[in-house]
Amino acid sequence: MTIDEARLTITSAIQTIYDGDEANNIAALLIEHITNLPLTERIMKKNDVLPSKQEVLLKQSVMRLEEHEPIQYVINEAWFAGMKFYVDKHVLIPRPETEELVDWIVSDWRLDNNKGTIGKRQEASFKSQSRWHSGNSKLLDVGTGSGCIAIALKVALPNIEMWACDVSDEALNVARLNADSLHATIDFVPMNFLDADERKQLPRVDLLVSNPPYVPQRENAEIKKNVNEFEPPPALFVPDDDVMIFYKAIADFGREKLNDEGCIYVEIHESFGPEVKKVFQCNGYSTVELRKDLQGKDRMVKVTLP
Repeated sequence: MTIDEARLTITSAIQTIYDGDEANNIAALLIEHITNLPLTERIMKKNDVLPSKQEVLLKQSVMRLEEHEPIQYVINEAWFAGMKFYVDKHVLIPRPETEELVDWIVSDWRLDNNKGTIGKRQEASFKSQSRWHSGNSKLLDVGTGSGCIAIALKVALPNIEMWACDVSDEALNVARLNADSLHATIDFVPMNFLDADERKQLPRVDLLVSNPPYVPQRENAEIKKNVNEFEPPPALFVPDDDVMIFYKAIADFGREKLNDEGCIYVEIHESFGPEVKKVFQCNGYSTVELRKDLQGKDRMVKVTLP
């Protein structure tokens, strides 16, 4: 089988699962992973025959794709914030909208560094972030999973002290692997964040960020097979009768251990923006900002203490 025949084999096998562009992208990712050849070389060598070991791996991988397994799990790779992360069935696959959450934090940080150039209208907002530059700023990522948020922030803002927690030991093993490979120093803590007693072991922080589980269990049947049958359910779903469970825990933690004028940034379900805002407003947070993602969906909330 040649490289070009391999491409056609992949796209043909998954054409009923993914549309044309996505199928082509998946084929490109898989062939690059198997051959370790960049696009230009794959084009130049499209008529080269795959070695037998590569052909066997290709066939095994195609079988997994036909079962709707995400390409990221098949090749154990996902890109986030310009970095390659190891992923497996124990962690969620990083999403572009989560990159937007990270970008928001980094943008606020950098604007604070240049606050002399901004207008008075924004000055109060940026003043609240001055603690971040004190040389001992602590940031916490709740439900870190693959570690993508924590690592991206630590790489972009190397002077911060980054903490991250997760209930899953398997997920933390993945996060530690990624932190080591991407040279990010992070304090990982195994814990159930929903347990108020366990939260006591965490330090006071200047910023908390989280992409917590937020999909109601009732929506399970509406989610694509490549998500609900492969990505870890505890990282996705919350009880139908308490969909705000993680935001309430985050708000409680912030009241106890968020430093004065600290900030919280969270990703949210597109349908629950008002409900998330209410959770924080009812807990005394002075400013609650709801932001849409690039698709025009309510996806992120930022809150600050008085």
